[in-house]
Amino acid sequence: MKINTLLIANRGEIACRIARTARAQGITPVGVHSEADANALHVREIGRSILIGAGPASESYLRIDAVLDAARQVGADAIHPGYGFLAENPDFANAVEAAGMIFVGPTAETLDRFGDKASAKDAAIAAGVPVVSGASGAKSDPAEIAAAVREMGFPVLLKAVGGGGGRGQRLVEAENTLVQDIEGALREAKSTFGSEGMLLERFLPAARHVEVQIAGDGAGHVVHLFERDCTLQRRHQKVIEEAPAWGLPRTLLDQIATDAVKLGESLNYRGLGTVEFLVAGDNYFFLEVNPRIQVEHPVTEAITGLDLVAMHLRIAQGAGLGITQGDITCTGHAVEARLYAEDPANNFAPSTGKITTLSLPKGIRIDSGVETGDEVSPFYDPMIAKLIVHAVDRETALARLAEALDHTIVAGVQSNRSFLTALARDPEFAAMNVHTRWIDTRLDALTTPPADATANLWRAVAAVLFVSNGRTDDTTNPWSNRSTFTGWRLNAGDALVEADQRVTLMGSEKGAKHEELRVGPIGSGGYFTVFDANEVPLSLTCLELETGRWRVTHNGETLMLEARVTGNAIEITTADARRLFHAAPPLAFAGSEGAAERMVESPLTGMIVDVVVSDGDLVAEGDVIAVMESMKMEISIKAAAAGIAINISVTKGMMVDRGQTIAEIAPNESEPK
Repeated sequence: MKINTLLIANRGEIACRIARTARAQGITPVGVHSEADANALHVREIGRSILIGAGPASESYLRIDAVLDAARQVGADAIHPGYGFLAENPDFANAVEAAGMIFVGPTAETLDRFGDKASAKDAAIAAGVPVVSGASGAKSDPAEIAAAVREMGFPVLLKAVGGGGGRGQRLVEAENTLVQDIEGALREAKSTFGSEGMLLERFLPAARHVEVQIAGDGAGHVVHLFERDCTLQRRHQKVIEEAPAWGLPRTLLDQIATDAVKLGESLNYRGLGTVEFLVAGDNYFFLEVNPRIQVEHPVTEAITGLDLVAMHLRIAQGAGLGITQGDITCTGHAVEARLYAEDPANNFAPSTGKITTLSLPKGIRIDSGVETGDEVSPFYDPMIAKLIVHAVDRETALARLAEALDHTIVAGVQSNRSFLTALARDPEFAAMNVHTRWIDTRLDALTTPPADATANLWRAVAAVLFVSNGRTDDTTNPWSNRSTFTGWRLNAGDALVEADQRVTLMGSEKGAKHEELRVGPIGSGGYFTVFDANEVPLSLTCLELETGRWRVTHNGETLMLEARVTGNAIEITTADARRLFHAAPPLAFAGSEGAAERMVESPLTGMIVDVVVSDGDLVAEGDVIAVMESMKMEISIKAAAAGIAINISVTKGMMVDRGQTIAEIAPNESEPK
């Protein structure tokens, strides 16, 4: 059956990605969206989209009836679920085909088999694929789980049977947190996957994560498209993926691929899928099957030269694979970094809000679902973009990835850009001396901004560019003394006294230094003196050679840059990096820190799932006040000071906004002074 109109039952970058290939295949794509996504990039890019419900995924993207109604409304021949949401839901696959449309993915029977981790493990055992040892069967009774964990011995990995994509996993490492870990795992499994069933497995502490991309025609023919290495993870979520897997024997990788194909053949696999393994030394163990297209599929496309979405659509139309195993070759090395709206320094808490600036590098593949001005919603995964680099070898690919990240700017929300850059340049990762928990062992180093010897110079340049940009335009003047630039004098008076142009600058990322600078009058040849907050001068020349292109000279060194000043934002691009600063009024950061730390505020938008304290309770600094859920994550909101909890304004089940005050911590007057 030929597909003429394809409904894409997803959002973000994967919806945009599927739509592009569909059009190239002569297929008309149609999107769907929630109320929260009414102005989203995938709606704009696809061009036609159907509203299917409210912001929460449970009221829109997870509604089978709403998606089917949208497909009927546009006369769709097929539905592509992308990844996440309904992609692995056998009831959805059945409903699509019962409605006379093509489900672009595996059969409902296959989804049912692999959607449950216990069933998937049984399938692997039946196919003769090695599996990780553990307690038999799925368990949902807390007491039974606790007993089984104690019998197995710590550490044990709890895995939700309905989990996927790295979610629904919790590592239990000690008796003192056992009950808390089990309760949290069961709660997360039920709220996210609808089932409390847990699989208990022996934890492999120093394993690599290797997965094999397979494709099957549904008639017993299955091929592999080589492997990907996804070892760099945090909280079981992949961070940087690459293909092929580097530093492992080809014979071992070939055997893993053979087993992946064997498992697919045993079930007459149809469509795209990924068979995931843990590799420990010379041994490997089946982990799970993701019966859908993967987030990291672009690296496989890069090394094979194949369009996986085109292959997906071909299989769905009954045209077979169109390729044999011998036709598939591997060329070069590819890496992909997931750029997220999250704060690595704050346990990778997701960051919601408006993206005020998104500047992505040229010359590499970028898959993105947002642009400048778009909102990062609390309802969905906070991915901003995927940066994909393909090069002749791994060393070159990593170097190009680091360079691309240096030229990436995200403002308005926190991002993991600096964290990804640190990973791309880490010598241990370069040598592949890593495992799935390696990031946890180096988290402080990877999330601490590196020392920048040129930071003062770039702040000075930004301040000069900002005030120079407004010399003849008072309309955007945040301070009344901007007009003094119309009468700048050469070599007049005391330099510090004359430096009356005050500019408070801040970087684009959390933790960036806020500092008031004072810019002196212009001198001959574009000479400036800029004083920092300690009244230490820095001298430089800044000459605009043509619109937006500047030459900066400092201490005998000349730097060429491109600059763009938009409102209070100053963007500076050089050969080695792209930097963003914002100017703010001098008093923008003034206030009582003591008062601020006693206000307990929500770190982001989400739902309160538990309120731990009551009005009048004594709390210590760091005590949990409430637990919230946002973007499928549980986040503890803690007190920044000790005292008495008062004015608790939230209850379980309440939605709160980012920055909303949920409680106050009053001083405990009974404590000795």
